[in-house]
Amino acid sequence: QVQLTESGGGVVQAGGSLRLSCATSGRPSGRYRMGWFRQAPGKEREFVAGIRTSVGLTDYADSVKGRFTISGDNAKNTVYLEMNSLTPDDTALYYCASGYGLAVPTTVSGYMYWGQGTQVTVSS
Repeated sequence: QVQLTESGGGVVQAGGSLRLSCATSGRPSGRYRMGWFRQAPGKEREFVAGIRTSVGLTDYADSVKGRFTISGDNAKNTVYLEMNSLTPDDTALYYCASGYGLAVPTTVSGYMYWGQGTQVTVSS
């Protein structure tokens, strides 16, 4: 059973930075991919960034391109999301997700396992 544990959320002022971490246990074998999603109150869960660390393949939502960076440490089974130039629109519960396959999906259905989420709040 794969388990994901997010950390690193918090409260930050607009223009600030945060780094989220997602530690994985029971990682599935084969073609492995991980992603970050977020969900603001009253809104649907949306894709933020995804990665296949074995081949260096990444993808980002247009709203975070140039501000967020996803990376992975295979030795630690951990994926990171570096978030810079944060705005109040980035306020949400951020979820880590994982699954396996060739591509980096941008939809919720593309991932099998989910963490509990870590809250990011950006004040103006």
